[in-house]
Amino acid sequence: MTDEQTKNEATEEKKEEAVVEDKAQEAPKNAPAKKRSQYVRTAKGKKRTFKTVPRARAYVTASLNNTMITVTDPNGNAIAWSTAGACGFKGPKKATPYAASVLVGKIADQLEALGTKELSVFVKGIGGGRDSSVRTLNSKGFNITSIKELTPVPHNGCRPRRPRRV
Repeated sequence: MTDEQTKNEATEEKKEEAVVEDKAQEAPKNAPAKKRSQYVRTAKGKKRTFKTVPRARAYVTASLNNTMITVTDPNGNAIAWSTAGACGFKGPKKATPYAASVLVGKIADQLEALGTKELSVFVKGIGGGRDSSVRTLNSKGFNITSIKELTPVPHNGCRPRRPRRV
């Protein structure tokens, strides 16, 4: 019995020492809270920094069948994109102004994480979502610095068919 008692006492002392060491390693209660780490660990274990993009460019493509928005940084690297089809709309509903506003809401959530405040908007196409997307970007709190029209306009059209010989 004495051997068992000494073993129990020894293991209890080791546990107490480990608890004391853990408490010594902890920061005091009045110490400032830790800041958010600058790095994120990816699946492979590599470090990746958080990217902040205060200014960006939004390219709105409004076709007759769909509405697409791509947001790039000033260098042209895509940082966020989405389409009305990716937001769950099908068929002719993809080209509606409502689908464009839902689409902008999804993009705004992605840009909020990046800290984007200012947007330059480039609109292309004749679809129904072109005006709605720009208005919704403005209502979501982005500072729109410029709006530019990129819709291609034919100057003389295609070459006509040859005249029919009778």
